[in-house]
Amino acid sequence: MRESTALDQMICFQLYAASRAMTSLYRPHLDPHGLTYPQYLVLRILWHDGPTTIRDLGRTLKLDSGTLSPLLKRLENQGHIDRRRATHDERTVWIHPTASGRHLQTAIGDLSRELVCATGLTVDELTQLHTLLHRARGANTPPEGTP
Repeated sequence: MRESTALDQMICFQLYAASRAMTSLYRPHLDPHGLTYPQYLVLRILWHDGPTTIRDLGRTLKLDSGTLSPLLKRLENQGHIDRRRATHDERTVWIHPTASGRHLQTAIGDLSRELVCATGLTVDELTQLHTLLHRARGANTPPEGTP
């Protein structure tokens, strides 16, 4: 007889499965534009904050340069972003949305508001879940500026 893996009892598995389920809700909206969920997140940051550095993008997205660089290269090859070296320090690279990248903001918009209904959770439940996830994530994240 096979022993149960008890995955349904593991919080980490529930978080993993919920994350996959949530990102899969975005796929039908992003696929027609040739975007992945991580690429959409980069564009959301640029739409909200404007041009930003690769370093700041990595911090915001909690991604290392080995993961972020290929993602940015694909966005650049698709014509949605430009990478520009800073004139005062060539080690700093700024990411700018292109006209195509800005057009996607109108075409796609804020999917999180649209897809919130698909969760089956109330606004209060979603707010509570967001707060709990933020707290849980913060407990495992070193403070800003910590090596």
